[in-house]
Amino acid sequence: MTIVLRETRPMKLKRKLVVMLTLTLMGATSMTDPSVAQAQSAPQAFSPTITGVMVILTAKAGVTREQVMAVMPAEIQETVQLYLGGKIRDFYSRGDGRGVVFFIDVRDVAAAKAIMEDLPLAKQDLMDHEYIAIGPLLPLRLLMASPERRQ
Repeated sequence: MTIVLRETRPMKLKRKLVVMLTLTLMGATSMTDPSVAQAQSAPQAFSPTITGVMVILTAKAGVTREQVMAVMPAEIQETVQLYLGGKIRDFYSRGDGRGVVFFIDVRDVAAAKAIMEDLPLAKQDLMDHEYIAIGPLLPLRLLMASPERRQ
């Protein structure tokens, strides 16, 4: 019986990955298909919902590790306060070691900028910020639409 469980877990994972990839590709191809793009511009049915903003921070060119580390105690303290206050949903180190990624619990990029620009690293102009509004996976709406709207 243990062997069956080990065989089905990878299959479930593969199935989930295939479904996620298919939905993502459906969304990407639907954005390039003019007939679907026109349908998506219909009232509110397919407009994206913004549930947060992802902020990618990268040290600016020429900024040294020492410059960043001198500001880190204040940066960490203010970041933790924002997290405890519910403004920052999650934060991660970048895999390449060049910065961090924040998920800010706001509904637009302007609000995220206001939060991030008040942090010590931003005030010292040591980091570049990239802001990306995020929300639920748009192609999932296609699964929920009535059959006549999917065509």
